[in-house]
Amino acid sequence: MGVEGSPIAKIERNMRYINGIIKHKGREILKNYSITTPQFIALQWLLEDGDLTIGELSHKINLAFSTTTDLVDRMEKNELVERTRDTKDRRVVRIHLLPVGKKIIREVIVKRQAYLKQVLNDVPADKVDMLDDVLELLLEKMQWDHENN
Repeated sequence: MGVEGSPIAKIERNMRYINGIIKHKGREILKNYSITTPQFIALQWLLEDGDLTIGELSHKINLAFSTTTDLVDRMEKNELVERTRDTKDRRVVRIHLLPVGKKIIREVIVKRQAYLKQVLNDVPADKVDMLDDVLELLLEKMQWDHENN
């Protein structure tokens, strides 16, 4: 059980606060672009994982299939992505990130990283490395748990 003040309770609270601040900062950065937060998340997955089907993308961004289809329709209209036929199975349609979409997502990510770098500017390098190691470990454990439960 989560006991108030326990290390686990503090970790959960801090992660929630960090997530909230990052989301807020992300929305500020996105104001300069013609994309919404869900489009940013979708474009980020496409940049990291390559071409995905609507089903794969909807699973990754935790949106309903129909909502993801509408999202892709809007991104396709704005020439951020295109639908392409799978080379191995012509029945499968994949969402492909176009150069304009790549450019926008890379610019936004660079700005988010610059913000994080500025926040951690006066933190000693060994502590930043330790934070990276611990977050990597936490992510690995959460991914394993997600895949096996």
